[in-house]
Amino acid sequence: MLDSISKAIEACSNFLWGWPMIIMLLGTHLFLTVRLRFPQRKIFKAIRLSLTSDKGASGDVSQFGALATALAATIGTGNIIGVATAITLGGPGAVFWCWLTGVFGIATKYAEGLVAVKYRIKTSNGKMLGGPMYALERGLGMKWLAVLFCVFTVLASFGIGNLVQSNAISLLCYETYRVPVEVSGLCIAVAVALVVIFGVKGIAKVCSMFVPLMALLYVLGCVFILFVNGAYVGEALKLIIVSAFNPEAAGGGFIGGSIIMTARYGIARGLFSNESGMGSAPIVAAAARTRNPVRQALVSSTGTFWDTVVICALTGLVLVSSILAYPDITYNDGPALTKVAFDKIPYIGAPLLTFGIITFAFSTILGWCYYGEKAMEYLTGKKLTLVYRGIFIIATFFGAIVKLAVVWNLADLTNALMAIPNLVSLIFLSGVIVAETKKYLWEDRLDEEADPEDNPM
Repeated sequence: MLDSISKAIEACSNFLWGWPMIIMLLGTHLFLTVRLRFPQRKIFKAIRLSLTSDKGASGDVSQFGALATALAATIGTGNIIGVATAITLGGPGAVFWCWLTGVFGIATKYAEGLVAVKYRIKTSNGKMLGGPMYALERGLGMKWLAVLFCVFTVLASFGIGNLVQSNAISLLCYETYRVPVEVSGLCIAVAVALVVIFGVKGIAKVCSMFVPLMALLYVLGCVFILFVNGAYVGEALKLIIVSAFNPEAAGGGFIGGSIIMTARYGIARGLFSNESGMGSAPIVAAAARTRNPVRQALVSSTGTFWDTVVICALTGLVLVSSILAYPDITYNDGPALTKVAFDKIPYIGAPLLTFGIITFAFSTILGWCYYGEKAMEYLTGKKLTLVYRGIFIIATFFGAIVKLAVVWNLADLTNALMAIPNLVSLIFLSGVIVAETKKYLWEDRLDEEADPEDNPM
């Protein structure tokens, strides 16, 4: 029964992630990049804004808190095991497509953040609610598509945001320390329960502490491995670029195949990692204290930069250079490949990887719990949000004990289903996005307060 379900999910995922989804996703990235005059150029300004408190502005959490929560939900197993899985299934060229998705995805993440703030609403108790569902309803009058997006978001919160993450934690703890998966699953579920009861402010507070530390430690570990593999880094970079367009050129036992398969796994893992175009991060961006939509849009765009352009690229270089440097490494299993690569760091390699995956995955679970809850709130009001939290917490336990293949295929499928309505909203609202960008960014008015009459809440 489980095998039949797994095959059905895999078939649907493969269909959605064919050329249509690749064209739609990358096409939106490119379209917004050109129409917004390459907002990637403003990335360093955006980084400075992300570290600046926008005091006095409307919102529930700081801009950095919103960014940290979004990063917590994106910097996860997609950066580590996801990249390794892309390499084992699509060859080293998949790293290039993953990275390219991040570079152009900065524009899409910018656009998502802008419309999230532009069309957010304030509830009767003063809380901010926003995201693609409100952009679809208030900006385009497509309530039905907003409902579909929320249904897909709830489903995705159990795939990319829950099952994948708890599965990665339990698998690593078992392989490294022989901790039974049931024990890991129970510990994760209890830890998640202790945090989510405090809502977005509690999640943002925990993520603001976790994200910078875990990202710094992980990056330092990657830099050390690249230093050790220094003689192979150039060759690895060349192999990644060449095999992106000629998978057979990888040779040496790497999986060969078509460009479509290499691009498919690279782009799928890129989206899984940075979520640009998926519509998840805007849900928390809408809660940020910001004086105008463009400020938060710039801050949101940095999430894709850190997640994919920096961390995923480092991971890809580490893994491919390690395979070239150590022919004994088996590269037909993503998690095992990552573990062997980090074992090359004397004494602290395995603990560093374990700490990185556990903290990355745990924080991702927290961020996605918030996303799923807000989608559920849009669908049902406050009536079922507590029920959702309970089911979400229980699901973290079961995610720890199911087969990885089932989990990854479900994650890919729900990612695609979420992305479609969100990308529709970005394309049809691109004129609004350009107008807001012109007003605040191109005319250098970032410090101005948005006029409430432009978008009454």
